Amino acid sequence: MYIILLFLGFGGIVLFEAPGLIYQKYWRELIFFFLFLGLAFTLSLLAVIGIKLPSPAEITEKIVNFFLKPLSKLF
Repeated sequence: MYIILLFLGFGGIVLFEAPGLIYQKYWRELIFFFLFLGLAFTLSLLAVIGIKLPSPAEITEKIVNFFLKPLSKLF
């Protein structure tokens, strides 16, 4: 049931946004729109079917610590 709602929701977004981008010939914007929409759809689908996704906060913390640890040794 949730998967059907997911398809309907993302389909509605495409039907609402894509025609305007095509009509105005914003091809680069259309490509990025579909890339980000595809990423969002994939993450949403994985969450709906029950696959545990990593927390973005943990990934961000690791990246920040990677860059800030060498700086903390200087100060």
